Amino acid sequence: MYERKILLAFIRIHILYHAATDTGIYGAGMIQELKQHGYTISPGTLYPILHDMTSHNLLTVPTKTINGKNRKLYTITKPGIDLLAQLRRYVIELSREVIG
Repeated sequence: MYERKILLAFIRIHILYHAATDTGIYGAGMIQELKQHGYTISPGTLYPILHDMTSHNLLTVPTKTINGKNRKLYTITKPGIDLLAQLRRYVIELSREVIG
C-alpha cells in the first residue's frame, strides 16, 4: 500500500502547519483535524510521528494543564518553521505541475 507512505508525508506537513498556530496542537485534536480532511490515522501512528518530529527539533512539547487535564501541546520550533516554509514552496510547485 504505497499510497499510505505518500499520505504520511502529507500528514507530517499538515502537522507542521497546525503546530505553527498560536495555540499549537495536541494529539487527539490533530487526529480530528486530519479526519476532517479525509485522513484516517490512529494514535498508534500519530504519536510516533509526533515523537519523531520532536526528536528532530521540528516540534517542542511542553505539558500544559487544560480544563484540569495535563496535555502535551506540540508547537513548532524555528527549524520547523524553516522546514515548513521550504515544504510550502515544494507543495505549491508540485501542485501546479500535477493539477495544472
